Amino acid sequence: MLQTKIDEFLSLLKTESNLTKIASKLNISFSAAMAIATVLEQSGVIQITYPINILEPPKITFLGYPEIKSEKQTSIEDKGKKIISTYTFKADQVPVSVEIIDFVQYKLYSISLIELSIGTRIFLDQVKEILIKEVPPEASEVADVEKMIAIRNKFHQKIRQHLEQYQLGGEVSDIMAGLLLHRMFGLGEIDLINRDDLLEEIAINNSKDPIAVYHRKFGWLKTNIYMPDENSIFNYASQIARRVGRQIATLTPILDARLETGDRVCATLNPISSHGNTITIRRFARVPWTIISLIGEPAHTMDFEMAAMLWQAFHYEMNLMVVGGTASGKTSALNALASFIPPNQRIITIEDTRELMLPKYQWNWVPLLTRLPNPEGQGEVTMLDLIVTSLRMRPDRIIVGEIRKQREAEVAFEAMHTGHSVYSTFHADTAAQAIRRLTTPPINLPPTDLDTMHLLVVQFRDRRRNLRRTLEIAEIPEGTGEGVLEPNIIYRWRPRTDTWERVGEPIRFYKELNLYTGMTKEQIDKDNKKRQTILKWMVKNNINQIDEVGKIFSLYYSNPEEIYEIAQSNLSKKEADKLAEKELTKK
Repeated sequence: MLQTKIDEFLSLLKTESNLTKIASKLNISFSAAMAIATVLEQSGVIQITYPINILEPPKITFLGYPEIKSEKQTSIEDKGKKIISTYTFKADQVPVSVEIIDFVQYKLYSISLIELSIGTRIFLDQVKEILIKEVPPEASEVADVEKMIAIRNKFHQKIRQHLEQYQLGGEVSDIMAGLLLHRMFGLGEIDLINRDDLLEEIAINNSKDPIAVYHRKFGWLKTNIYMPDENSIFNYASQIARRVGRQIATLTPILDARLETGDRVCATLNPISSHGNTITIRRFARVPWTIISLIGEPAHTMDFEMAAMLWQAFHYEMNLMVVGGTASGKTSALNALASFIPPNQRIITIEDTRELMLPKYQWNWVPLLTRLPNPEGQGEVTMLDLIVTSLRMRPDRIIVGEIRKQREAEVAFEAMHTGHSVYSTFHADTAAQAIRRLTTPPINLPPTDLDTMHLLVVQFRDRRRNLRRTLEIAEIPEGTGEGVLEPNIIYRWRPRTDTWERVGEPIRFYKELNLYTGMTKEQIDKDNKKRQTILKWMVKNNINQIDEVGKIFSLYYSNPEEIYEIAQSNLSKKEADKLAEKELTKK
């Protein structure tokens, strides 16, 4: 339990009623002690009696604690309890501990906050009431995510400044400020769960069932947290809706939005969801995936030869689509591969929800986001609108978050025909299925249009083992003829051995590189091996952060042989930093 000066203050009241003496024993100023006493009096815990003689200090009388409603949580029995994992993290300086408990029928995600005494809890609740008046009136109406983050940070600072007058100590004030921020500006305990970077999904199904989470390692888990009632779920959904300039109500019972953290939110109201109101949060990756993260452990999504081939494809402006099922890692893979784009090129990204993050070395980057219509049906900006707009912005590369509709596909493929390099994600389980979906209704592209797409990267999620792997890398052959268009599978994942096998010879890949670079097949293969050497060196030296990875690729494009020599000689990261400084000096 966290011991605070509020607890000491109330404990001293058993033997002392003089506020001056209490302040002295707490080693705080009289004004700080008076501020604490005023808050506790407002909450009905104490009574302050002011003497007739103004020179005498006020007297404090303890009145007792009001009844506090206990929080609804799952009771955890010791019988059959097996703790399989424990860890801690902090959310706005609030310590949080997690236990993953294995029962026979299910696994439980048990989250515990730092425990506060009843006196500190009452004090904190009263401070919250005082601060409510200082919540920015525009906060609930801000639709701009960047502005929302700024307002949140400003309000957090305001809470911290308010708590300074009580002289509770730095650590205690930080924890209290974090707790107040979550209760007043965030989504309460959901905010705390949302800070666990091992979670991918948070699901509120109703107020009768516990909140569920999808853990990277353990899959779907029950939690020990319940929503108080259906109205609380509705209030959270409404709060999220207001922040994006929308509303969720009986007439509009479905909400698609995002939090200021970038997380995607889907909410539904009863009776659309017949068991109760729901909120589902798909967490945005706090640390963006890089190609080194995908190659290395524990992800091990693809091998070095495949990654080097995709590096060559991005370097020499081949068009590529990442396909796969839901939560198979399509966007993560596309985000990782985008770092291969040379830093001197203009990149336009188009998304429904901001998920793509590029290294700072790719400075000529314009991220565009779609916008949903307002309650009156006005102001919508579609994916198609942005794709058409992007063509007027002189892009070298266009990255489309996901192609879903016929017109989006038509414009994207038209962009390829006009000489732009286009990358996107698409829902399909295999390369062959992706081609069928693109060439049949509702997308229904002419097979001849697919000539402009060079490669398909297929992502797969093995639910049984909770693995994500690159299932296939395939090329779309040139010239469709009159028969069925079949992909040329180059690499395929073998689930039994968890390895990749080269099952086909790249034909169009070699032809395109030979046509535009003059390299022979042998030279292309040699170049692939050199790139593998660099990638292996990066994995060995743990160069996996997005800006670190971006720096190495940026240096490669300006001085490939020197980076290759560093990798081949297995030198340290410092050598790469020295090279970076030298290149910057030249510029």
